[in-house]
Amino acid sequence: MSTYRLDTLFSPRSVAVVGASPRPGSLGLTFLRNLIQGGFAGALYPVNPHHREIEERPCFASVAKLPETPDLVVVAVPPRNVLDVIEDAGRRGVAAAIIATTGLGHGADSLSEQVRLAARRYGLRIVGPNCIGVLSPRARMNASFAAHDAKPGDLALISQSGAVAVGLVEWAAQRQVGFSAIVSLGDKIDVDFSDCLDFFSADAGTRAILLYIESIGNAKKFMSAARAAARIKPVVVIKAGRHAQGAKAAATHTGALAGSDAVYDAAFRRAGLLRVLDLDQLFAAAETLGRQKPFPGNRLALLTNGGGVGVLATDRLIDMGGTLASVSPATFKKLNAILPPTWSQSNPVDIIGDAEPARYAGALEALLDDPENDAVLILNVPTAVAGAADVARTVTDVVKRHRAKGFQQKPVFAAWIGEDPDSARVFEAARIPHYATEADAVRGFMQLVRYREAQTELMETPDNLPHEFSPDPEAARAIVARVLAEDRRWLNPLEVDALLRAYDIPTAPVTLARTPDEAVEAARPVLAEGGRVAVKVLSPDIVHKSDIGGVQLDLSTEESVRKAAADIFERAARLRPGASITGVMVQPMVRRAKARELIAGLADDPSFGPVVLFGRGGTAVEVINDRALALPPLDLKLADDLIAHTRVSRRLKAYRDVPAADERAIALTLVKLAQLAADVPEVRELDINPLLADHMGVIAVDARVLVAPEVKKGSGHPRFAVRPYPAEWERTVTLRNGRKAFVRPVRPEDEEEFRRFFEKITPEDLRLRFFAPVRDFSHTFLARLTQLDYARAIAFVAFDDQTGEMMGAVRLHADANHETGEYGILLRSDLKGIGLGWILMRLMIEWAKAEGLHEVEGQVLRENTTMLDMCRSLGFSIRIDPDDPELRIVTLPIASIHEPGKLADPA
Repeated sequence: MSTYRLDTLFSPRSVAVVGASPRPGSLGLTFLRNLIQGGFAGALYPVNPHHREIEERPCFASVAKLPETPDLVVVAVPPRNVLDVIEDAGRRGVAAAIIATTGLGHGADSLSEQVRLAARRYGLRIVGPNCIGVLSPRARMNASFAAHDAKPGDLALISQSGAVAVGLVEWAAQRQVGFSAIVSLGDKIDVDFSDCLDFFSADAGTRAILLYIESIGNAKKFMSAARAAARIKPVVVIKAGRHAQGAKAAATHTGALAGSDAVYDAAFRRAGLLRVLDLDQLFAAAETLGRQKPFPGNRLALLTNGGGVGVLATDRLIDMGGTLASVSPATFKKLNAILPPTWSQSNPVDIIGDAEPARYAGALEALLDDPENDAVLILNVPTAVAGAADVARTVTDVVKRHRAKGFQQKPVFAAWIGEDPDSARVFEAARIPHYATEADAVRGFMQLVRYREAQTELMETPDNLPHEFSPDPEAARAIVARVLAEDRRWLNPLEVDALLRAYDIPTAPVTLARTPDEAVEAARPVLAEGGRVAVKVLSPDIVHKSDIGGVQLDLSTEESVRKAAADIFERAARLRPGASITGVMVQPMVRRAKARELIAGLADDPSFGPVVLFGRGGTAVEVINDRALALPPLDLKLADDLIAHTRVSRRLKAYRDVPAADERAIALTLVKLAQLAADVPEVRELDINPLLADHMGVIAVDARVLVAPEVKKGSGHPRFAVRPYPAEWERTVTLRNGRKAFVRPVRPEDEEEFRRFFEKITPEDLRLRFFAPVRDFSHTFLARLTQLDYARAIAFVAFDDQTGEMMGAVRLHADANHETGEYGILLRSDLKGIGLGWILMRLMIEWAKAEGLHEVEGQVLRENTTMLDMCRSLGFSIRIDPDDPELRIVTLPIASIHEPGKLADPA
């Protein structure tokens, strides 16, 4: 349901507290008093059949007896009464309810599920159960049992834990940090993180969002909402239970390495969220984001009266990947003129322990004017020479003067060691982020840097995949289907080899031998050329071959091959008497002396579905534990990012006499694995270890694949958290003039195609499409057209079948509730009148119907009669925009379209 009725939840006109009580310490009384003392201006109704008045307000027996329908109901009754209250509220038409009650249980037969279903029947939104409530300071609503109210501000806090929410309220009260809202989700049977992310990302009064997460229910919904929110404003997340899962039993190295927290980390990184590890860091993020907007650059200037503290701050900055700014010659000259000769002569700018306020002011002025830094951190160690608060007042005066001059507001951070209360109040009044330690201050600076870098990464255009990559998904599906039909879960090495080859992943060839003599025959061609072979047991019942001595390597003679095969057959029969032994595999030994041993594979997470793993491989892979994860689908840019998050990435570079490994080949292998996961969802675990990589490319030496039946529901991969490219919507169409066009969903790498396309659009056509002259086709502008979340948007692009030139595009973006989609269409100016617009509009409508949207809507300029005529032919209704008489709003109810693909072309 997403944002449906959430505006009423956070800004209700009336509230009923069901379970209100005069008993001291009761939840009902606490909720009621917090609402009263918080200054809630709307109607407030206590509900309790056993009292006529509570807190000098008339008390009502039930929701049904209230004089009006409240917007919000707070439920603080025993578990057995909760369902009746929700039924009453639903029948009365209440928009939202906060359920503080605990003990409703979990699962299909629980009271929680009955409450959820009852609320859904009435469209009643539920926060909770088992939550502390909601605080909406702008609405002066404290519908919670927190000890203190929250100050109005522009941070939104969404917490699964009530204790964390209360703790942050208490912390913020001391620091004068304000909130747009605080939501305690509790058991989140309805309103969840995704709903709140969609709501607050669109809320003009919220500048940043803080999340405290223990678990994610619907990963697809969360990833779609998180990716959308992070493109608009900073989202900071702390995830509890990083080590709760521990080492699980897994059939492959990939499965063992893909721990739960590592998957969450990959998901947060993919969405562009800023992750922190503890409450201290979350509080630091709140301090930073509550007072400072993100800024370009990462060069930090340090101004301090204590050399040691400056060095510690420098160390922390370098540890976190920041950059210590240089001091320009002009600034160096200014500092020499105003500072004693003993100043540090470099950054950190140590102005010596006897620095008085005037010395701080002069040095700060110089650094704020210096183009060689992007931000300034001021450090103060208390001394008897100058009062900490006096220095703080002087510093804030300098900052205010610079702001008043109209300068670009260079960020300023402060760390007053020991956190003097008087100084803190000075900084709070000036909205300068301030911290108790140099480490916290540097962390606050780097959080903003990381956020900006994440936004840049989200908007980067990936490289095109090489044209020679042409997977054969049908061959892969046939292999897996045959294995499942035989009631097996493991592919044998011959099948693994065929599966990888279907996705153009180089492998060492494998030959099956059922006897020692057959093993010799298979090895003979390799041995004749001076090569060596490996002999390995092949059995559906023996996954880890080395456990029974089922692997013999570096065999150089026919006799050694015969003996190795015989020994393997003997050991398998003796150590695994019940195992079915198919034979042995003979493989040439892959000799790449300067290759790096890597691991690459797929694992299956219970929450986020398939994940791609990459890291350092070999027999000690789990001990070394150098790995990173990413959520598929991947492009080359995302694959490069995955590689960069491992330590082994440094060994891929050239060193001494070792040439650099082919990183593009490694990245392309990861992209291929991600595509395999999308095409064949039955693959649950895939493990290539080792994947050898050197300057010549990559080769898979050993691999294992685990499969399981999959019931596919709806479009796209049934378990992908990030919806993959919808290849099923690709098609070739014939235009009125007989010309062929290839139409497919847009891809991120289409940016240059769009740039060339816009060069062939007349200024007048651009104005009709965008309602204003468009001259700047920047990367940011084009990235928003080409980088889509297929879970909530689509764009179909048409290409000339002969020339490959882009001919036109139509896009549709669904709202957060996935009910209404807004469309836009643009054709090349020289290609009108050939039916392309009609075909693209039909395809867009077909997609909307398949996605379950209720309505498609668009805005068209009154003078764009061609577009309006086509909309009429397609069945759109047309009305004047009440806010702009020059615009027409066109609307098509999708339910009225039975077979959009069969709409007749009127021409």
